[in-house]
Amino acid sequence: MLNTQNPIPENVFAEKVTEVKHYTNSLFKFRVTRPKSFRFRSGEFCMIGLPNSENPIYRAYSIASPFWDKELEFFSIKVQGGPLTEHLQRIKIGDTLLIRKKTTGTLLLEALLPGTRLYLLSTGTGIAPFASLIRDPEIYEKFNKVILIQTTRERMELSYANEIVRELLDDPLIGDFSSQFIFYPMTTREASDHMGRITDTMSSGEFFSRTGLPPIQATEDRFMICGSIAMLKDCVAMAEAFGLKEGTNHAPGTYVVERAFVS
Repeated sequence: MLNTQNPIPENVFAEKVTEVKHYTNSLFKFRVTRPKSFRFRSGEFCMIGLPNSENPIYRAYSIASPFWDKELEFFSIKVQGGPLTEHLQRIKIGDTLLIRKKTTGTLLLEALLPGTRLYLLSTGTGIAPFASLIRDPEIYEKFNKVILIQTTRERMELSYANEIVRELLDDPLIGDFSSQFIFYPMTTREASDHMGRITDTMSSGEFFSRTGLPPIQATEDRFMICGSIAMLKDCVAMAEAFGLKEGTNHAPGTYVVERAFVS
């Protein structure tokens, strides 16, 4: 049982866990109640913690639910011995989660210049901000094609993404845009239909041969990137080799990257 006797700071919401689902021994999602005053933009993250100490530890978590959802959803890795995830992975329905009121992030649509195709490149739990973005109607109004690529080691690690995609196609708000959406799951260890790394399959041209999409053009294509340190480094190098330029919320460009989780 988590200790909820410590006072809650004014800049923090105390919310109740409504759902917990474990996909593998290392990956799980959880949903919590959403404060009526809590606002965020698709692609942003917030700081979350647990009321299990006098000075709770907070970590950055992308909000995986769309901005219109009545609850907040998060997708997490389990880190044994991790100062937060060691405890977070054991949460149950009814437990209390602490959420700092401020949200921020760089994976925002306004940080990108107008284009034709938007590529969402992710590894592991880096798919979380994109789970929010692909359920936002605005993304389909701004881009003719939205291509989500997730790379994991094993096929079971794709379970959360597969679940989101199935729900997306049946969603009355987003389903009408399904012809604009492409999901390209990849694995690096276990055999699957698409094996390898994002950078290798795109740089070699294999990805474009398989999907029928045109090679990357700096005038038409935009990237959003979220994943491990190594993945970010490789994908940024690939993006710039394609002629893309990094954008920010104040100076839009042709690709953006989220570094908050790997600092």
